Amino acid sequence: MNSTDTPVDLADPINRQILEISEDRIQGFLRDPLGEIARLSGVDLPVVIERIQAMLRGGTIRRVRQTLLATNLAKGALVAWEIPQEKLDSAFTTLFEDDPFSGHVVTRSTDADSPGSTYKLWTTLKVPQGYAMEKYAEHWRERIGARHFRLMPAKRLFALGVGHMRRRGMPSGSKSDDPAVATEVSIVDLNELEWKILTTLKREFEPEELTGNIWAPRAEAAGVSLEEFCEIAEDLNKRKVIGRFSTFLEHVKRLATGERVTKFNALFHWAVPAGREIEAGSEVGRHHIMTHAYWREGGPEFRNVNVMGVVHGTDKSMVMEHKAAIDAHLESIGIPVSYTNVFWGGRSEIKPSEISPVAFVEWCAANNIDPESMKVD
Repeated sequence: MNSTDTPVDLADPINRQILEISEDRIQGFLRDPLGEIARLSGVDLPVVIERIQAMLRGGTIRRVRQTLLATNLAKGALVAWEIPQEKLDSAFTTLFEDDPFSGHVVTRSTDADSPGSTYKLWTTLKVPQGYAMEKYAEHWRERIGARHFRLMPAKRLFALGVGHMRRRGMPSGSKSDDPAVATEVSIVDLNELEWKILTTLKREFEPEELTGNIWAPRAEAAGVSLEEFCEIAEDLNKRKVIGRFSTFLEHVKRLATGERVTKFNALFHWAVPAGREIEAGSEVGRHHIMTHAYWREGGPEFRNVNVMGVVHGTDKSMVMEHKAAIDAHLESIGIPVSYTNVFWGGRSEIKPSEISPVAFVEWCAANNIDPESMKVD
């Protein structure tokens, strides 16, 4: 089949079969991730490669890459920015285009005025080890004209896996038999070679790089043998700094085929009693619809919410049905919720955030900043 004839739409049954696996089912580092996608999807490897290449070229897939568990490599936080409405668009563009250490950049709103509803710009931030998130955020607060910002580091992770295709049509209340495991955030120290391997590993794949021997060119680029490259990557995987091999779909924007993967992006907030955050987060995270679930402290700006999670969907009422099911479950097992809210995503851009200390020093130099002044006091 000519590549121009290869179907790239989401409705194609073979594409769906592949994507339901390739979005978030290939966990950790594997020497043959495409082969594992073929095995789990039941689609022959040459067809898997052909389809992913075609969907990447056609824009159905926006990127293919090995993700990292960046929370274990650099200090990170969800950042809410309070910014005047007239500066919102320019601030969004500036953070997306000029800030390499911000990943998700999203505008959010609530259905009614409520605590935190004046914080309309949200980003995810990673700052390399040894440098202060507060100082870095303060630099950007002045630069974009924000009034205030709230840093909300993750204290525990309960869910992390953006599989849009397999969540389509998922019934509300669908959940695992057991509570989600609470993953602790702990920074891992790497040496120079490990950083070099990691940096090479996480680079996005071009369509022509998707072959049966996917890591050989990366090993060559890192200046090591393929065996050494894989051994170091496998060790990093054991040390919990490797995420998943993933084909990322566009969250909100309409695809070239006219389709939308999702339309609504909701950030749920719950305030539960102090001391029950892990229990509550594990119960929220066991619900299959959750793409992300964390223990984060919202502080007084957000009425002291401490459990947060993200759900995507094509229908707003269905998203709210999922939230109602989670709320009912928390009530049924005796976890009181003193306050809850939903922040709806609007304009959205997503890019891999930089985490390398070397890249941070280079960024400081490019912006006439003494890197020493950005270090933790």
